[in-house]
Amino acid sequence: MNKESFLESGHTPTLVAAFLYFDVAFMIWVLLGPLGVGIAKDLGLSHAEKGLMVATPVLAGAILRLVMGVLVDRLSPRKAAIIGQVVVITALAVAWWHGIHSFAGTLVLGAFLGVAGASFAAALPLASRWYPPQHQGKAMGIAGAGNSGTALAALFAPSLAAAFGWTNVFGLALIPLVLVLGAFAAMAKDAPDAPPPKTIAQYLQVLRDSDAWWFMFFYSVTFGGFVGLSSSLVIYFNTQYGLDARTAGFFTAACVFAGSAVRPLGGFIADRIGGVRALSVVYVVAAVFLVLVSFGLPSPWLALAGFAGAMLSLGTGNGAVFQLVPQRFRKEIGVMTGLVGAAGGVGGFYLASSLGYSRELTGSYQTGFLIFAALAVLALVGLTGVKSRWRTTWGAAHLIGARI
Repeated sequence: MNKESFLESGHTPTLVAAFLYFDVAFMIWVLLGPLGVGIAKDLGLSHAEKGLMVATPVLAGAILRLVMGVLVDRLSPRKAAIIGQVVVITALAVAWWHGIHSFAGTLVLGAFLGVAGASFAAALPLASRWYPPQHQGKAMGIAGAGNSGTALAALFAPSLAAAFGWTNVFGLALIPLVLVLGAFAAMAKDAPDAPPPKTIAQYLQVLRDSDAWWFMFFYSVTFGGFVGLSSSLVIYFNTQYGLDARTAGFFTAACVFAGSAVRPLGGFIADRIGGVRALSVVYVVAAVFLVLVSFGLPSPWLALAGFAGAMLSLGTGNGAVFQLVPQRFRKEIGVMTGLVGAAGGVGGFYLASSLGYSRELTGSYQTGFLIFAALAVLALVGLTGVKSRWRTTWGAAHLIGARI
């Protein structure tokens, strides 16, 4: 398919709006990670508490994606996104005005920031429903590239915290949130062929399909690895190599930009060679780099290269997974986006929290990285086991017009 056919097949303003909404929401979702060094110092947090602090928004986002998925199907992606954004703006305004004074306070704020992480379940169906099967990888990749917001948080939050204090960063973050909310309300439109709302029983019915569980597991590794590292690397570079918060933020931003930039590429590659082939390579490369960084490389620059390699593979995998999901579950894309996204959040929570506990209990981050590398290998084994069935049943070319 040529470029014109992609542009003509959907609704470009909605695709741009979905990207912008997703971008600022993800920036806020992981905000506690880039601010973690200052927060931990002021509140006297342990390694385990730091890990749990940055992991809490990820877990909350995982759970709330299920709620957002239901709202998407019951209301619409556009309405659900606006509701979620208003909740996040309110929570940040309260945190800015009253401040955060305890570890428990960081967890409460983290739970509300999870609403921003749930944006995934609204942004992707909003874009997906406008595009035919042969362009799903491109559309979902472009909308999903909004995970670059995690890099913006790492790039700017530590410097803003150094200049104005980390509490005031919550207030400054309200500026892009409000601006994007206005643009989103003006630009985004719901697709005209949206499926009718489903009952709760129908939502649960999809879990009886083994393919739903496979997608959830595959994404828990690709996206879980991406967001877990995005949330943890500022603290990691500060603790492991003694980098100050600003420099650690720059290193983290480089890694996260690498992972987020290739998400659309992952969708394009999957459209061209098939999502299964793309994912197979992703899991091998990700496992190799995770094992490499687990040994605590001798310089932060080597670690930067290692994490960038891991992020490149995981980001590509994120795009590849969501080239496949709409082919298999087009009518249930709202709830499946919520379920698969929730699984990704659970994977991210596990990685972020396990790194903190690994450091606390063993004095090293190695165990946390190695276990996640093993999960990538397990995902490869599972993908190898299901690919033949997928290609001969729902993935047959004459059924969907797209490669898997």
